[in-house]
Amino acid sequence: MIRVVLVDDQPLIRSGFRALLDLEDDIEVVAEAADGQECLALVGELLPDVALVDIQMPVMDGIEATRRIAADPALAAVHVVMLTNYGMDEYVFDALRAGAAGFLVKDILPEDFLHAVRVAARGDALLAPALTRRLIDRYVTQPPRTLAGDGSGSGLAELTGREREAVVLAAHGLSNDEIAHRLVISPATAKTHINRAMTKLHARDRAQLVVLAYESGLVTPGTSP
Repeated sequence: MIRVVLVDDQPLIRSGFRALLDLEDDIEVVAEAADGQECLALVGELLPDVALVDIQMPVMDGIEATRRIAADPALAAVHVVMLTNYGMDEYVFDALRAGAAGFLVKDILPEDFLHAVRVAARGDALLAPALTRRLIDRYVTQPPRTLAGDGSGSGLAELTGREREAVVLAAHGLSNDEIAHRLVISPATAKTHINRAMTKLHARDRAQLVVLAYESGLVTPGTSP
């Protein structure tokens, strides 16, 4: 059973997401919160598998709540998925750098939303292909200094052939399951390739791995996987 905490200052938004989640046999909403402070208290008490957290909230915003969750070793098993009304804005990198497992817009299709919850619960980073493309379009030409890891290019030489293939596919927005299907390997092996590549390239999260793939020239904007 995937245990979820819903965090949004708008009751209507929370009720809509809860209605979707409550229909699923393998997902249970264990609590709701209206701000980041309440989120921290509930997450610390209940240790859910996934926390769906709005970015802009009173008292404490979602990014600060996510940062505190990620910094607490006792909450290492809690996967935070950020929610926003916006398709792409300055909050994307802030959220992912804070330790979020993914980033979703609130007008996402119900089936994609449910898939996202399950992906996050497995511990896989969640970055939708459309979001990845917009992220690359905005940041590859002028990448934030905080994401341009020192010596990241030299780390490419350490990647195995399979790790390179996995990084290229991740840079095009494919999930671990999709990478596994494309490379004819298991999802666990695909995840291992991505994790090892992140270590070798000193990438702190999947978003940074994607940016480094483009910055290094491993992937060229506009190409297909």
